Amino acid sequence: MDEQFPDSGRALGGNTPEFSVAEISGAIRRVLEGTFGRIRVRGEITEFMRARSGHLYFALKDEGGKLSSVVWRGTVPRLGLKPENGVEVIATGRISSYGERSSYQMVIDRLEYAGEGALLARIERLRLRLAAEGLFDADRKQPLPFLPRVIGVVTSPQGAVLHDIRTTIARRFPHPVLVWPVAVQGEGAAEQIAHAITGFDAITGAGGVPRPDVLIVARGGGSLEDLMAFNDEAVLRAVAACRIPVISAVGHETDTTLVDFVSDCRAPTPTAAAEMAVPVRAELEAALAQRDARLRGGLGRTLQLARARLDRAAAGLPDLPAVVENARRRLDDRAYRLDLALPTRMEQLRSRLRNASDRLPAPQMVLALRRADLARVDAACQQAMAGFLHRRVSILRGLRVPPAMLVAQLRASASRLAGAAGQLASLSPQAVLERGYVLVTDSAGRPLAHAAQARRAKQVTLTFADGQVTARPVGAADRQQGHLDL
Repeated sequence: MDEQFPDSGRALGGNTPEFSVAEISGAIRRVLEGTFGRIRVRGEITEFMRARSGHLYFALKDEGGKLSSVVWRGTVPRLGLKPENGVEVIATGRISSYGERSSYQMVIDRLEYAGEGALLARIERLRLRLAAEGLFDADRKQPLPFLPRVIGVVTSPQGAVLHDIRTTIARRFPHPVLVWPVAVQGEGAAEQIAHAITGFDAITGAGGVPRPDVLIVARGGGSLEDLMAFNDEAVLRAVAACRIPVISAVGHETDTTLVDFVSDCRAPTPTAAAEMAVPVRAELEAALAQRDARLRGGLGRTLQLARARLDRAAAGLPDLPAVVENARRRLDDRAYRLDLALPTRMEQLRSRLRNASDRLPAPQMVLALRRADLARVDAACQQAMAGFLHRRVSILRGLRVPPAMLVAQLRASASRLAGAAGQLASLSPQAVLERGYVLVTDSAGRPLAHAAQARRAKQVTLTFADGQVTARPVGAADRQQGHLDL
């Protein structure tokens, strides 16, 4: 007791020692720190609180008790995981007392998950909850672009992961790689990864920074605790909300994290992720060359088939020069026959016209007949008029008709007679001659309707309205022009 309490000899009276509060608090603190030293405590985190100063306060509890704990601000980045209520952890630190409150607490400098079983149970609970929300549904996953222009990478700037991705892309098909360096484990790693994914998705390409066409979220292998940042809910929701297709490549081939379920495509390794992001340029060139050869071969065969069909069609067509020559010969034959047939036809028409004109009566005969008919009609009219007048006079004498009525009837009869005479005059050939026409007849009195007939006649007679004139054609040249010597 004396060693623990050096001032124990002081007393007001008797053998009961007297201590100050500070001495008691210091002694208790030395006992706790000296007795326990550096320890590891297993328990469930509860009453978690982050102070404005940056310190973390929470309690570790189990079935038998509860231990107040604190993580100083400078230790938080090296803590190893993000404390959460309900998580069973193993805390490493030392026991110390807080004299102002007469309490003791554990000052923690490292936290670990309490075994893989607890971690897996926590991961499984998160997986079931996010699956119920539909974040793992296949219909919401985006297809990877065939040939991206820019590849975004979210990973640690140290280590072989970034080197493997860059070398693989450069080997397969060189493309720009845009890297967002983040911490992939430890305190704050999940926040950095989620912020990087959200930041890539927010790039529009207008500020000079190109927008990636595909994202690779990658890190190397490690324990389950090391990979817990990729099981964080913030990271998973950032991947689900990202409009850029995301390839997850976390850990080795046997490692599985929840980011593999929510990403659009899962790669077993970072190298495989780079191989998924870009195709092999040489293979594309070979495929294009093969397709080019197939297209050229197909086009050549198509042209050959078309040429063969054209040759067969040309062979089935008649000889064009021969067809044209035959048509020209038929045209010449038709023209020759037309030259022969046209004069013959004209001669036939002239003959028919001459025959018709020969059958026509002579104008003098027609005039004589018309004059005779007119004389008979006139004599009959005069006789009828005389008889009519005689009868009328007899009737009038018997009926004593007034002279005025008789005169009116005579005038009406005279008017009808004048109308009949006018009709006869309009039908008379003499009226035609009076309009300026001339009747041409030969010496026999046959009318000549054509100039050729007049040329062949030795003498023609021209009948006018007031008389006749005898004429004859003179001279060969004049005969061709149809001149007459009157």
